[in-house]
Amino acid sequence: MTEARAYYAGGCFWGVEHLFQSKSGVLSAVSGYMGGSMDNPTYQVVCSGRTGHLEAVEITYDPEQVSFEELTKFFFEIHDPTQANGQGPDIGPQYLSAVFYSSEDEKNITTGLIDQLKEKGYGVMTKLLPMETFWQAEDYHQDYYVKKNQQPYCHVYQKKF
Repeated sequence: MTEARAYYAGGCFWGVEHLFQSKSGVLSAVSGYMGGSMDNPTYQVVCSGRTGHLEAVEITYDPEQVSFEELTKFFFEIHDPTQANGQGPDIGPQYLSAVFYSSEDEKNITTGLIDQLKEKGYGVMTKLLPMETFWQAEDYHQDYYVKKNQQPYCHVYQKKF
């Protein structure tokens, strides 16, 4: 089986991870940090807002079952890409919306989807950033909603495409 990876930041990583885990073709979703200025960041340091990291999720998927474009559409439908300062009640630079691309193809696909959303009237604030090192978050952040037997409080699916 072929595997590929995609990286998304859409507010608190707990909800993004939880919803992606239920997506067909997704093999795993792991919470972590991406885009910052230091190696091996901790949750406490990222929450300070001074490192430049975003709470991100690493999606490992089977490209024969689901495409990068389908995953990215889903990403835009499970959070509010129009919020500039965070996601829901989670405010701060670590909660910004971003797609990390690893190729020109992924960059172009994401740009096209953002353009489609803008044509539909969405004021998309999602950043499009080159992929960097992904740092896995601490164990207590992994599968958070499964462990707590809860549902995400600021992530819900809403059809936009």
